[in-house]
Amino acid sequence: MGNAGQPASAWVKTGRMEFGISGAFSDATHLAPMALAAEEAGFARITLSDHVIQPKTLRTPYPYTEDGTPRWPPFTDWPDPWVAIGAMAAVTERIRFFTSVFVLAMRNPFLVAKTVGTAAVMSAGRVELGIGVGWMREEFDLLGQVFDGRGGRTNEMMDVLRLLWQGDWVEHHGEHYDFDPLEMSPKPAEPIPIFVGGFSAPALRRAAQKADGWISDLHTTAELAELIPEVLRLRAESDRAADPFEILVTCNDAYDLDGYRRIADLGATHFTTMPWFFYGADPENLQEKIDGIARFGDEVITRM
Repeated sequence: MGNAGQPASAWVKTGRMEFGISGAFSDATHLAPMALAAEEAGFARITLSDHVIQPKTLRTPYPYTEDGTPRWPPFTDWPDPWVAIGAMAAVTERIRFFTSVFVLAMRNPFLVAKTVGTAAVMSAGRVELGIGVGWMREEFDLLGQVFDGRGGRTNEMMDVLRLLWQGDWVEHHGEHYDFDPLEMSPKPAEPIPIFVGGFSAPALRRAAQKADGWISDLHTTAELAELIPEVLRLRAESDRAADPFEILVTCNDAYDLDGYRRIADLGATHFTTMPWFFYGADPENLQEKIDGIARFGDEVITRM
């Protein structure tokens, strides 16, 4: 995983950074051609977001805007990320895929392990699971999962997923999940990285102590200058301090080479963007998005 096989800790020291594109809010039929264009342009990853439904009346405030209104309008496409990843993996060879973020605690851990493990096998190990605890109570209710206590379930589910992906007889006896020896096949050839998103204190601790990387929200450079050192400090104090760790960010005020270099110098290993917006593309026009992806590759990635 990463540039020239180097662990994330090496990237933090040298300031090296990959680029990826976000498939959020895109027409679902655009994703496979976008993936192919991104691979050709030198992007390292594509990330997909996750919602199952959109209530007409939203009782839960969206936590990432000042007025609690979501960043997207009704009837925005939210394709199942693992089906979409399968389609994109089928037309590409090298580019990797992760979720930013998949709401783990509103799912059954066995179904998640089966879906993500199968995607890893069939994509030749090109998937990574980015998770969050979720914010929309309505989705949890409709999927038959309890909203309260989702943080503790998320922590335990991470352990359960890693057990199930081992491909051996495994058992688990925890607070939320309990099962006797069983096996799940097919077995991923390599461990599937798990990244944790969010910038609350519990999210930063979860990322640092249990995950293989941290995913930011949409932040300013100044905000990242506070958050990245904090999550790296927590990582250094954890039992996994010696393990590779990635910092995957999105930033709303870095849009040129100098800005990207400042983000890399903070310790980011991956920068997610929607490059077509920089060139005035119509997000509903697939060809304009592909042209923007290619142009970003020429003007930024090759020069970084």
